[in-house]
Amino acid sequence: MAGSSLLALIDDIATILDDVSLMTKAATKKTAGVLGDDLALNAQQVTGVKPARELPVVWAVAKGSFINKAILVPAAVAISFFVPWLVTPLLMLGGAFLCFEGFEKLAHKFLHGKEDDAHKQELHEALKNPAVDLKALEKDKIKGAIRTDFILSAEIIAITLGTVTGQGIGMQFLVLTVVAVMITVGVYGLVAGIVKLDDGGLYLSQKDSALAQRIGEGILWLAPYMMKTLSILGTIAMFLVGGGILTHGLPPVYDAIDHFSEGFGGIGATLVSTLADGLFGVLAGAILVGVLTPLINWWQKRGGEAVKE
Repeated sequence: MAGSSLLALIDDIATILDDVSLMTKAATKKTAGVLGDDLALNAQQVTGVKPARELPVVWAVAKGSFINKAILVPAAVAISFFVPWLVTPLLMLGGAFLCFEGFEKLAHKFLHGKEDDAHKQELHEALKNPAVDLKALEKDKIKGAIRTDFILSAEIIAITLGTVTGQGIGMQFLVLTVVAVMITVGVYGLVAGIVKLDDGGLYLSQKDSALAQRIGEGILWLAPYMMKTLSILGTIAMFLVGGGILTHGLPPVYDAIDHFSEGFGGIGATLVSTLADGLFGVLAGAILVGVLTPLINWWQKRGGEAVKE
C-alpha cells in the first residue's frame, strides 16, 4: 500500500510538473516581446558605469527584480481568485502597452531625440566631474532600472496569468512562480554575460595565440551589433505579442483575420495570421502614441511647473 501510494504520488507530481512545463512554455512564448525589451533595456542600464561595478549593478537590479515579482505574483493570484473578470482587461491593457511601447521606440528619435542628446551630454560631463558622487549616480541608475523592471514584470505576469486563467489557484501560483524565477534568472544572467562580453573579447585579443586574438576581435566587433539586434527583435516581438493579445480580445477583428488567413492553408495561414497580428499591433501602437504622447508631455510639463512654483 505504502509503495503503491508513493508511486501514485510520484506519478501525480510528474503529471503536475508536465502541465507546469507545458503552460510555462506557452507563457514564455507569449512574453517573448517583453523579454527582448527587458534584456536590451537592462543591458543599457550599466552604460556609464565603471567596468568593475557592472556586475554588482546587474546583481542589485536582479535582487530588485525578485522583490518586484514577489509582490506581483501573489497580487496576480489574488486578482484571479477574487476578481477573475479583471484578468482579461489587464491582459488587454498589457497588450496595448506593448504596442504603445513598441511604436514609441520606433518614433523615439523623432519624439525625444533632443532630450536624449541632452541627457547623454549631462551624463558625460557628470562622469568627468570629480565632484560628482559616482555612488549616488549608480544608485539612481539601479533605482531607475528596478522601476523599469517592475513595469516589464507586470506585463509578463499579466500575460502569463492570461494563459493559466482556467487552472486552479495552486497551479496558477506554481506556473507564475516558475515563469517569474526563470525569466529573472535568464534575463539577468544574459545581461551579465552581455555586459562582460567586451571584457572577454579584450582579454582574448591580448593573447599570444593568433586564433584567440581573432576570436577576441570578433567578439569586440559583434558586441554592439548584438545589442542593436536584441532591441530590434524585441520591438518586432512586442508588436506580434501585443497585437495578438488585442486581436484575440476583439472577436470581430480576430474572426476577420482568421477568415482571411484560412485561404492560405497550413503554415501559410499561421504566418499570415501572425503578420496580421503584428500589423494590427503597429496600428494600435501608432494610435496610442498619437493620443497619449501629447497628454504625457502636458502632464510632465505641468508637473515641472508645479515643482518650480
